[in-house]
Amino acid sequence: MGNIVAVVGRPNVGKSTLFNRLTESRSAIVDEASGVTRDRHYGKVDWNGKNFTLIDTGGYVKGSKDIFEAEIRKQVVIAIEECDLILFVVDVTSGITDLDQTVANLLRRSNKKIILVSNKVDNNARIADSSIFYGLGISDEIFNISSVSGSGTGELLDEVVKNLKDKKENEDDEGIPRLAIVGRPNVGKSSLLNALIGIDRNIVTDIAGTTRDSITTKFNAFGFDLKLIDTAGIRKKGKINEDVEFYSIMRAVRSIENSDVCILIIEATEGIMAQDMNIFQLAISNNKGIVILVNKWDLVEKETNTAKIYEEQIRRKLAPFTDVPIVFTSVINKQRIHKALEEVVRVYENRNRKISTSQLNDVMLAIINQYPPPALKGKWIKIKFITQLPTHAPCFAFFCNLPQYVKDPYKRFLENKLRENFDFAGVPIQIFMRKK
Repeated sequence: MGNIVAVVGRPNVGKSTLFNRLTESRSAIVDEASGVTRDRHYGKVDWNGKNFTLIDTGGYVKGSKDIFEAEIRKQVVIAIEECDLILFVVDVTSGITDLDQTVANLLRRSNKKIILVSNKVDNNARIADSSIFYGLGISDEIFNISSVSGSGTGELLDEVVKNLKDKKENEDDEGIPRLAIVGRPNVGKSSLLNALIGIDRNIVTDIAGTTRDSITTKFNAFGFDLKLIDTAGIRKKGKINEDVEFYSIMRAVRSIENSDVCILIIEATEGIMAQDMNIFQLAISNNKGIVILVNKWDLVEKETNTAKIYEEQIRRKLAPFTDVPIVFTSVINKQRIHKALEEVVRVYENRNRKISTSQLNDVMLAIINQYPPPALKGKWIKIKFITQLPTHAPCFAFFCNLPQYVKDPYKRFLENKLRENFDFAGVPIQIFMRKK
């Protein structure tokens, strides 16, 4: 199961810069003006073999400064309730402000582990200046970092992973596929769950955002044994105005992390949109199996090849990962909903598929000998051995003489050949080049 680490603090202390540094991305906008971060950013961090989701909870303040503290309080309260660990970021160049004290007062009453991070410590003189933050009474240790240069972030990550617990499922749930139903608001997620179990387990309305929490239901019928997780709709980040929606999205992110397979529901009348792609990438980045469900298919005017053309359009947008099952359905009419579950089970089996080393080498080495990797700088790359790594999702190690010279296009070629010869439909594949 996944851990969530929230970055909290008053505006303009460098939370987004720290988020970008730790996730090795540039997804969070950074500017010297306060209040720039209006969106909620989610990113994966991998440190010393331990993964967690980092959430930038930058407080956007709307209106006068009178509501500064109230808006920040909402985000911090949500972070305290939902995350596993909190990074409390302060600015060494400003010292302790009233807003820092407000956040600290809330954190001090929580039972969550809090790591105090003094940012913008760009020289040795500022290390001494950071001692003022002991006065917050939050922690007996301060981690001095510079988000811009990356100084001190290694030690900070060491402390983070040291305090994250390895979460395990209950023994009764082992071997039962966990299916997260995800998508934008009002595409039919709760309706799918209700149609499957035959009762109105979840509230369904035409109002986007009706589902506020992630609800787990055991499903054992028609030959299926699954755990179904209905999640809150993940809408475009710029449209998140309510603190309760932020709470819902944190739950949805956690549900994706804790699942084995995700059903991504898209609305047939709108097609696959940018936010659908964001959710798709979130599932892929977590190495989850995925099935795409095109709902409300009964509302589309059809001709002979309508479904085929529609499917081709989806796969073009999903490229390069196009090996994903796509099911056209009308949840309200219960069309092909069990077909969707059949695909979920198949993807779950693919995700757990293990290929023997001998079979892997017999098939892939013959292909590699016929289509070897291109030479680079006059040097020939020779791949001599392949094995599947003992991980939850399919990962393959290719041992060769010059692993640093194997480029992404050839890795995609190898991935495509693995998919052609072994059934990994709906499952991300990771390929690693290692020195022989």
